[in-house]
Amino acid sequence: MAARKTTKKPNVSAEELTTYYREMLLIRRFEEKAGQLYGMGLIGGFCHLYIGQEAVVVGLEAAAKEGDKRITSYRDHGHMLACGMDPGGVMAELTGREGGLSKGKGGSMHMFSKEKHFYGGHGIVGAQVPLGAGLAFADKYKENGGVTFTYFGDGAANQGQVYETFNMAAIWDLPVVFVIENNQYAMGTSQARSTSTKDIYLRGEAFGIPGEIVDGMDVLAVKAAGEKAVAHCRAGKGPYILEVKTYRYRGHSMSDPAKYRTREEVQKVREQSDPIEHVREMLLTGKHATEEDLKAIDKEIKEIVNQAAEFSKESPEPSVEELWTDIYA
Repeated sequence: MAARKTTKKPNVSAEELTTYYREMLLIRRFEEKAGQLYGMGLIGGFCHLYIGQEAVVVGLEAAAKEGDKRITSYRDHGHMLACGMDPGGVMAELTGREGGLSKGKGGSMHMFSKEKHFYGGHGIVGAQVPLGAGLAFADKYKENGGVTFTYFGDGAANQGQVYETFNMAAIWDLPVVFVIENNQYAMGTSQARSTSTKDIYLRGEAFGIPGEIVDGMDVLAVKAAGEKAVAHCRAGKGPYILEVKTYRYRGHSMSDPAKYRTREEVQKVREQSDPIEHVREMLLTGKHATEEDLKAIDKEIKEIVNQAAEFSKESPEPSVEELWTDIYA
């Protein structure tokens, strides 16, 4: 999964590296548990897992500051956890319970947190891109120095509203980082078969928007590129595009058997490019942590995830009266 890198990776402390390891591992273990609960029939509707892509959102959150906003698509659990949303509240929302972050009425695809400046996963492909530009417009209007991370996939990159948004963001110099999470497959269609340009970020050139390709399996490379993009936006230079080359290990959703690719392809990426194993090796070879230290972290993370699952099972279902709240009319 090597990608062309144009930004030098930063030097980080052992503490920072351990933090990234912990955050990526939390997403991985959470998603594994969500997959189990889905298989048990406790999660209804759609469920899109983030396994394999953890370095993208952890790296970019490391480049964000308090007050920055984020908005994404339906593959959103990892983004929620990375920006600090409560794992119990996320899991309870997946299971449709009252303790969920949207009171059990949004499910996997529609969760929000005003406190964490998370403006939702969105079920309509590409719909979050103009919304993200709107959030950035608010920041520019208020002159508060905020930046919005607007995430979408390689499949959504072929939606017309994305390019309408690029045009407006460029005209108004909006402080928005467009993050293309290129996990190689738009549902079941490979990028090579669905996209006319090999490098999607180059489409920004038509609108005068700079960008680059990032190795999305390397959390430090993502952090470095994120810092560069954020600095560009905060300096008033307008939008920036990051095409983050990543890979999802599971199907598009839990109902997708992923027969459009071989097991060997997935296994090769797991063995050669896994983002968590990459940081694990750095911690061990740099003598920043021992095997026992990392086992202790894994144990702690599993306890957090298990507690979130228990909370989601014990939380009651929404009352009938909730049908009439949070609606327009």
